[in-house]
Amino acid sequence: MPGGRLSQQERQQIAAGLADSLPYAEIARRLDRPTSTITREVLRNGGPNAYRADLAHRATERRARRRVPATTRTGESVPQPHGRDAEAVAEYEEVFTTVLMASGVNKMGARVLTSLFTTDTGSLTAAELARRLNVSPASISKAISFLEGQSLVRRERDERRRDRYVVDTELFYQATIASARANDQLSATARQGVAVLGPHTPAAARLENVARFLDFISETITRAAEQARDVLHTDANGH
Repeated sequence: MPGGRLSQQERQQIAAGLADSLPYAEIARRLDRPTSTITREVLRNGGPNAYRADLAHRATERRARRRVPATTRTGESVPQPHGRDAEAVAEYEEVFTTVLMASGVNKMGARVLTSLFTTDTGSLTAAELARRLNVSPASISKAISFLEGQSLVRRERDERRRDRYVVDTELFYQATIASARANDQLSATARQGVAVLGPHTPAAARLENVARFLDFISETITRAAEQARDVLHTDANGH
């Protein structure tokens, strides 16, 4: 399987595959690349509807020129716990950040969330986040304010009375329930249209079908989320 950076020709093939509505896995198979490579490439360069091979290639070259490997003062690579591959960890964190951004989280908020999700301690102080991400404390403060406002992180005090920020594993449950509630609102609005347009008209029938579909989806999502909620609180041994 070829490694290294994507070539401009490969990016053109990705663009062609997206134009043909091919799934990422199929594009990856044709290029003999991991699906994660294609997913990351597309999401970090505008998404499937705005991806352009030439712009993506130039953006990657600019990022490569700016990128500075994480090193200690002696110039050696920063050691990773548990024998992890530092390059693989950095690549995964970049993918995770990109996916969070695609879901609507701003860039710094996504970087903070990624750091919290991937740290073994499960929490970090503002100073630790600033050092880890190599940004100013003000940038961290702004990102934390956004994330707290979205109920994506919570604040705790440690034994030294420092604020520590913890990613709330409940956020996936909360986001799922919020999605179901949005469907409920859309369903109710569709049924208002039924009353306005007349119950026996084609337009009303269309809206009623939409409402019934959304009701079913919402009920299914909510039931599944409730049943699976405990999974978010299992430990490393599955308990």
